[in-house]
Amino acid sequence: MKIKEKIKMTDLDDILKEELKDPEAKALFDEYGRQLDVAYKILQLRKAKKMSQIELANKIGTTQSNVARLESGQQNFTISFLVKVAKALDSELKISFSN
Repeated sequence: MKIKEKIKMTDLDDILKEELKDPEAKALFDEYGRQLDVAYKILQLRKAKKMSQIELANKIGTTQSNVARLESGQQNFTISFLVKVAKALDSELKISFSN
């Protein structure tokens, strides 16, 4: 029997749908998704300003590797840190709550 015949291919969406039935897993997934969204927006804004990670790091008083982690979503953000990032990128931080 061929290996392909032994392995049942499962769609990632099906796995995700099943895993997200667990409220705790869904909460973690949603939280990380928001973190990635913020990280991606920072990356886009930095690139639009034609600023390197090193330049941004110098403006906010951190290292290039911290900026890389920030932009990849591997670092938690505090509001005061995000305010520094926004200021360094000549932007305004807006936070909102919605239902």
